Amino acid sequence: MTIPHLPARYDHVGSFLRPQYLLEAREKKATGQITAEQLRLVEDQAITEIVKFQEDVGLKSITDGEFRRTYFHIDFLEQLGGVKTDIPVTVRKPDGTEELAPPVIRVIDKVRHAKDIQLADFQYLKSQVSAGRTPKVSIPSPTMLHFRGGRAGISKEAYPELDPAFYDDVARAYGDELRSLAAAGCTYVQMDDTNLAYLCDEKMREAARLRGDDPNELPHRYAQFVNKVVAQKPAGMTLAMHLCRGNFKSTHAAAGNYEPVAEALLKEMEIDAYFLEYDDDRSGDFRPLRFLPKGKMVVLGLVTTKFGTLESKDDLKRRIAEAAQYAPLDQLGLSPQCGFSSTVHGNNIAVEAQRAKLRLVIETAQEVWGDA
Repeated sequence: MTIPHLPARYDHVGSFLRPQYLLEAREKKATGQITAEQLRLVEDQAITEIVKFQEDVGLKSITDGEFRRTYFHIDFLEQLGGVKTDIPVTVRKPDGTEELAPPVIRVIDKVRHAKDIQLADFQYLKSQVSAGRTPKVSIPSPTMLHFRGGRAGISKEAYPELDPAFYDDVARAYGDELRSLAAAGCTYVQMDDTNLAYLCDEKMREAARLRGDDPNELPHRYAQFVNKVVAQKPAGMTLAMHLCRGNFKSTHAAAGNYEPVAEALLKEMEIDAYFLEYDDDRSGDFRPLRFLPKGKMVVLGLVTTKFGTLESKDDLKRRIAEAAQYAPLDQLGLSPQCGFSSTVHGNNIAVEAQRAKLRLVIETAQEVWGDA
């Protein structure tokens, strides 16, 4: 039996390593050597190839690899009316690794759906996907507009009070975007959220306190916020959420058990399915899954996209069995922990390792749940 709400027991988060010729074309566009239209043709070619790659591997949900994006979140958020974003800054840590400093995201006016953001991209993706597969669109979570700056990042002129006007406006803008996608035939949207994952990390929780937010209250507020979007979800559309602890050049930004957010996330938020990172010890144990109610799904991100070393099927099956002690096996699925390239830079992993990781996910899921 297939996992309810999702195309299969096995899935993936969405992004893939960009091919070198696409990176070169992006650089040419940045330096004025080619036009935006010429770049889009190169993107089209790369997307056609990554769609075929996903179908050949055996995936049922198909994305465009996020090949038209530089960052998983900014490229979408900056196209909302009333939102101003700055490019993130790369910083080098004392251990020599690089870290992506959080971008500045400011709400400078009333938030509105100024245009269809993903529509043309979805239409091209859909045109390339074979029958029997489901094209999936990923967009950043609406919580991104609040968590980065808190009250100070949202114009007091536009929003003297945040509740309910700010949350309602953002939800309406997201609803308009979902409706435009649904009208084009989109049935599967994934919202990528770092903020609830960050609220599992004590350093991030303290940062929230310092800017005037209560990290214990925020998960419940964000559940209500997301529910305002869910209330506008078109009929027949599956809405999933992926929690990410950071995925820049194989590094992470946060750690911590899901316990501080689990009840708000799983029980209060009215999302169809959750993609949860569980690829190493920084994710904690599976006890938070006890809050998962009937009718919802958790896709376990047990296979890392940060490193090429292949996990063993036996270990994956053991961990799935551990998770099934807290949530019914029939409400679980399997995926990589994140995308392979949440930003244009990509993780430190070989191109062909993507295939091996995805085949491992698919074969393990088929052996655990059967091939639907």
